[in-house]
Amino acid sequence: MNRDAKTQSALIALARSRRMQRALAHAYLHRHAPLPMLRSSLGYMTNTACVSEHADARAIAHRMEILGVSKSEGVAYVVEELGDGETPIVYRLWLRGPRTGYLMPIHSWYEQCDTPEAIRARLAELPELEPVARTTSEAWMLSTRIVQRRALRTGTSELPIRKFALQLVVEPVSGHGPSGKSTVTAFLRPSAQLDDVWAIPGTETAIARVSYTGIPTGVGLDKETVVLLTSSVYDE
Repeated sequence: MNRDAKTQSALIALARSRRMQRALAHAYLHRHAPLPMLRSSLGYMTNTACVSEHADARAIAHRMEILGVSKSEGVAYVVEELGDGETPIVYRLWLRGPRTGYLMPIHSWYEQCDTPEAIRARLAELPELEPVARTTSEAWMLSTRIVQRRALRTGTSELPIRKFALQLVVEPVSGHGPSGKSTVTAFLRPSAQLDDVWAIPGTETAIARVSYTGIPTGVGLDKETVVLLTSSVYDE
């Protein structure tokens, strides 16, 4: 008898019963609440600001570039360019350990100096990084899922604008190979595009770059993020 399988089945059954108990308790507490109507569900789409295209939106959007990999630290260095004359944001993407897949800004760099010149000087002082190899992006596919939707009111618009917690999942088209997922905050429209995928030499991991509408100014500007692709999809 496979005791591990039996234990796993028992745990799954217990989790289902707990979820059922919570659902019944929630239904009892809200038993007198009115049922949601189609009109109220459409209100989110009709009472929030619409989206229009802007010819210069891509030119002034935030862009990410992968500088390379530091195998001694187990990280990839990523820089986000915010536009001409703006201070770039430098990140570490963790490739191993408990923080695998997390994209974290290097806050210590900005505690004493936050000018563009000072940050770029720190970048020039980094030890030689191992470059990543660009792969065929058509071999990968991106799927998205809206985890949460909200509305955000800004001073530039009379109506609130749409805000989404958008889950990004990057997988190989063939079904075999590394994959990864991440969740970002998108505005105006819950759409994203897979731009590029880089392989990390000597490993079975890769890094994907995804663009989405992530800046709630004007009509919305593009923003990019990177997703680590590994043999096991992590939860962020």
